[in-house]
Amino acid sequence: MTTETNNPSVQFTPERLAKAKEIIARYPEGKQKSALLPLLHVLQEQEGWTSPEGMDYVARMLDIQPIEVYEVASFYTMYHLNPVGKHVIEYCRTGPCCLMGAKKSTLT
Repeated sequence: MTTETNNPSVQFTPERLAKAKEIIARYPEGKQKSALLPLLHVLQEQEGWTSPEGMDYVARMLDIQPIEVYEVASFYTMYHLNPVGKHVIEYCRTGPCCLMGAKKSTLT
């Protein structure tokens, strides 16, 4: 596991770094990629969003390619790829929500 970064602008605080190491330690050697989702949550909790630099930092921590982190972060709507406000309202656009009348919502 590498915790150093070439970009000092994105680093976990000592408390979050300890949390990240604890999360990574939950997984067997060679399976550290399993810690990706929780580490993205730690990153977003600290930074408020998942910046490209932050995703690169997480990739280095897990010794995986940055594209592997980008793929996951861009797939899930819970990770914000751009800065967001203090409060975020998400609108469900899935099939089941539409069947239950989500498109008829006054939130447009």
